[in-house]
Amino acid sequence: MQERTRRIWMTISGVLICGFSVGMFNFSALGLDPFQVFVHGIFYILPEGAPGFGTVYAVLNLILLVAIFLADRKKIGLGTLINIFLLGYVAEYSSLLFEKLIQEPSLPVRFIFLLLGIVIMCFSSALYFTADMGVSAYDAVSLILSEKRKWKFQICRISSDLFCTVVGFVFGATVGIGTLVTAFFMGPLIAFFNRTVAEPMRYGKAKG
Repeated sequence: MQERTRRIWMTISGVLICGFSVGMFNFSALGLDPFQVFVHGIFYILPEGAPGFGTVYAVLNLILLVAIFLADRKKIGLGTLINIFLLGYVAEYSSLLFEKLIQEPSLPVRFIFLLLGIVIMCFSSALYFTADMGVSAYDAVSLILSEKRKWKFQICRISSDLFCTVVGFVFGATVGIGTLVTAFFMGPLIAFFNRTVAEPMRYGKAKG
């Protein structure tokens, strides 16, 4: 299989699997991811009569997308479009499926879904990050910082996640155990799957 074909499949499968993992994460109901916490925080401080949450979320993503375009337009591509138009639907219907299959889940079951969701999310993120055919606006932030500043990706990701978590919390958003686990472990897990799975899949062997 040619490298470009591998990259396309890595992008499509990575983003769609990521949507499935977001559904698991949401089903656990143990805390929003850091960027969601940030958006909720911004939404809570807006004056009465301001646009709804969906509009605020879209505007913030658009602002990030413009900033990413100016910083490194190569981060915008197929993966970005799939993130915008498909990931939300996959996450929504996955959540509905889990709710239908497992009604009134116990706390241990929800915790298992949280942990599995985070691991699968990191695995899928590594696939479409390494495919380098576009990523979501928020994901691009830590990738660009890592590449431009020559800092370790996991440090950039933890820093951006913690920043969003703290800002959102200060502005009134709820922070749960899922938020904290995501903030501290997504960066290292994505870096691990990059090295052990995604890079060998794209290049035939680990890069470098």
